[in-house]
Amino acid sequence: MAFNDTFRFGAHAIIFNSESHVLLLKRTYGNKGWSLPGGSVEPGETIHQALFRECREELGIEVQDVVLTGVYYHSVLNTQAAIFRCSIPKDAEINLSSEHSDYKWMHLSKISEVQRIRALDALEFQGQVVSRAF
Repeated sequence: MAFNDTFRFGAHAIIFNSESHVLLLKRTYGNKGWSLPGGSVEPGETIHQALFRECREELGIEVQDVVLTGVYYHSVLNTQAAIFRCSIPKDAEINLSSEHSDYKWMHLSKISEVQRIRALDALEFQGQVVSRAF
């Protein structure tokens, strides 16, 4: 990889409810699929700053109890994603941005394999940050 090649880095939140279901957002762009809250790290931002900014923008909520649980390389997209286990206040109201049309608390068996692996890594986190490639 050369110095001027494009490479993306993202920061995303894994948020569980009391039943260990994962919060996913339905995109209004691209393939309009379901994804975790979060997005690209902007120039000059840390991964934590990006996570907080993206969650504020996409959910209208400040995430809490933020713990980095894994970093994942996605070969098809040539991206790295930092995944943080987070929580939101119990009484928080989700206010989606125009980037998303809906949200859902999804059971682990209903999400993609990559999302499930990342969610399980976050759920089972014992202090060792996981690094995987897909």
